[in-house]
Amino acid sequence: MPADAPCRPEVRPWILATTILASGMVFIDATVVNVALPALQEAFNAGIAQAQWVIESYALLLTALLLLGGSMGDRFGRRRVFAVGVALFGAASVFCGLAGTIQQLIGARALQGVGGALLTPGSLALISASFPDSIRGKAIGTWSGYSAITAALGPVLGGFLIEQISWRFVFFINVPLTVAVLFLAFKYVPESKGSPGEGGLDWLGALLISTALGTLVYGLIESSSLGWRDVRVLGALASAPLAFAAFLRVEMRHPAPMLPLRLFRSRNFSGANLLTLLLYAALSGSMFFLPLNLIQVQGYSATAAGAALAPFIVIMFALSPWAGGLVDRYGGRGPLVIGPVIAALGFGGLAVPGIGGSYWTTFFPAIVFLGLGMTITVAPLTTTVMNALDLAYAGAASGVNNAVSRVAGLLAIALLGIVMSQAFNHALAQRSRDLPVSPAVLQQVESQRDRLAAITPPSSATEDERQAIKAAVGGSFVQGFRWVMLISALLAAVSSLIAWLMVDRIGNGKA
Repeated sequence: MPADAPCRPEVRPWILATTILASGMVFIDATVVNVALPALQEAFNAGIAQAQWVIESYALLLTALLLLGGSMGDRFGRRRVFAVGVALFGAASVFCGLAGTIQQLIGARALQGVGGALLTPGSLALISASFPDSIRGKAIGTWSGYSAITAALGPVLGGFLIEQISWRFVFFINVPLTVAVLFLAFKYVPESKGSPGEGGLDWLGALLISTALGTLVYGLIESSSLGWRDVRVLGALASAPLAFAAFLRVEMRHPAPMLPLRLFRSRNFSGANLLTLLLYAALSGSMFFLPLNLIQVQGYSATAAGAALAPFIVIMFALSPWAGGLVDRYGGRGPLVIGPVIAALGFGGLAVPGIGGSYWTTFFPAIVFLGLGMTITVAPLTTTVMNALDLAYAGAASGVNNAVSRVAGLLAIALLGIVMSQAFNHALAQRSRDLPVSPAVLQQVESQRDRLAAITPPSSATEDERQAIKAAVGGSFVQGFRWVMLISALLAAVSSLIAWLMVDRIGNGKA
């Protein structure tokens, strides 16, 4: 079918199925890899910094290239770029599953991020190009609902595969999905293109923002092991602001920039994106460390840890239609003030449990509060972002907000990782003074501090020593985890304040 040909009504359900399956791969991957981190640490004897890079290498490339991926689809063909992204994501998933070292896995995850950057914007772009205005909203709602279901099932399915087979199958499950999506895409999805624009693609902007984010994340993550005075850490942290300043300069001059800075002249748009940055930083940072707590400290199985997060996504799926109407009834400011406050209570609630106790009385209430708070926030936040600008900028507004949420996660995992490492090391040093273990055993424990809760007692330790080490390590991790959760609660509370100060009550001021 030629580019921009009318889409036949009978193929629209297949187009929707194609985009749902493709997005499902990304959503499943985003939720299930966190559950797999303890197994990855054990399989590769990896420290917490290497576990962070498993997440961050993927998030870095996805974040930096996301806006460029949308522009490439408009220029070269949305189906073509979408299919390339799906194929690359699937191939990278195979490389992840076959990885023999943690370094190979990190590299394959980076390749996954490139694929995700091409297919993610393509999913919604294909829906927008294939469905008329009268039914487009319903189609996007269906896409959102089923995507939420895949996100909910991902951790449970992944946990089961980790327990029963291997962590490698967490990545291999993308292979049949890749084959199905590519078959459906070339059989049913028509090609379409957008306006070519002026000045070509913003390749230099993509390179500079990748450099800025990459050097910043490297400096933050590696500072825990190399130290703040290490020349590599100092060089990376010094390079990041220079690269970011150069990126802003390029964006101001490029005729078709990745990041149209003029969008931020809207107070509502700026406020909504600042709220997104803070709230999603809290969410991403907490979701990185929560599975580690559940599996390595609380003793949950991988399946149980995945299921522990299900109420969060089920609440969002069930109540999102109701939350979507809150802006129409009360305007943008109210939900965006109240939602993050409730989420802050959820983050604070996660800081309460110690070691042991029933899930239903420890983590479940906090996860319910967190799910309710995010549900009240997400749909009104999206509406506020889209209403803040003229319709001509709708695609750019959505892309920028999506990128901001991913930048938030990228930075939060690096920054909160520092908080966790410092708090853990301080707590373990205090507890080590009273540990009833031999100096030789204690030295071997101290040498594993970079693994956090994945520390394993040496084989020479007695059973009593092993139990004492396990209790000290678990208690130290919980202390660090509490700091992470309390900072997340503070970020959520500040995001509520941002909404109060910067978002209009009606929330429809155009720029």
